Amino acid sequence: MRRPIIVRHKIRSTLWSGPVLKVVVLSDLHVVAPWVSLPALARVVERVQALQPDLILLPGDFLADPKLFGRRAQPGEIVALLSALSAPYGVHATLGNHDWADCQIAQATGGARNSVAEAFEKCPITLYTNTARDLGPFWIAGLDSAVGAGSSERPKPRHDLSAALAAVPDGASTILMAHEPDIWLDKEPDVALTVSGHTHGGQIVLGNWRPLTPSRYGGRLAHGLQIDGDRHLVVSGGLGYSGIPLRIGVPPEITLIELAGSEGDG
Repeated sequence: MRRPIIVRHKIRSTLWSGPVLKVVVLSDLHVVAPWVSLPALARVVERVQALQPDLILLPGDFLADPKLFGRRAQPGEIVALLSALSAPYGVHATLGNHDWADCQIAQATGGARNSVAEAFEKCPITLYTNTARDLGPFWIAGLDSAVGAGSSERPKPRHDLSAALAAVPDGASTILMAHEPDIWLDKEPDVALTVSGHTHGGQIVLGNWRPLTPSRYGGRLAHGLQIDGDRHLVVSGGLGYSGIPLRIGVPPEITLIELAGSEGDG
């Protein structure tokens, strides 16, 4: 894996009354050697810690696409490395579509069990599956994956926005993790910040064309910051690969967000 770049976003929103936060997002790890090896992931963890974030978000796809040949990391190995991450407001994760589609236990049990979820149960990282958590000055909510080919949903998708936000009080400062970004336009969650991955930024970018973007909205939600009034979406380009071990025009990234209210410094 090429050394990830750091992509920075500054967000100001009247929907946010919590503290000014430095948020790191790591998405789409797809850990398989030699493309994204465990030693490479360990180096990324060290770089994240050096940024001294207030909050760390991991919006899914820890497992690798089976089309990528190599030494596939086990969920326990991946989570053990991620357990070295720490931040004052914690480390929080959701599952991605590959964490279901390429999990042998999930396939064998019809989705009743999931090896990635079971690995997270043994570490301090909080996993969200259509749930939310009150962190005091703000809330974190997380969707399960929509689970499908690209962003097309199966008849009974796993994500449930109403359930994820059910416990969140009206007007509370909230960050939503959603592996697939389409939910931001589909359901228009009324939160200050939605964080997604899934698209790899298109993985191959030819001018303004991102032909491999797995979204019903094409390249519109492929990468970076989207703004709709006080609603913001950040789509991380992620670390790994899907389909082919090639990135053109969108290198692996660590996403760094500064989030504040409309009166925030700067």
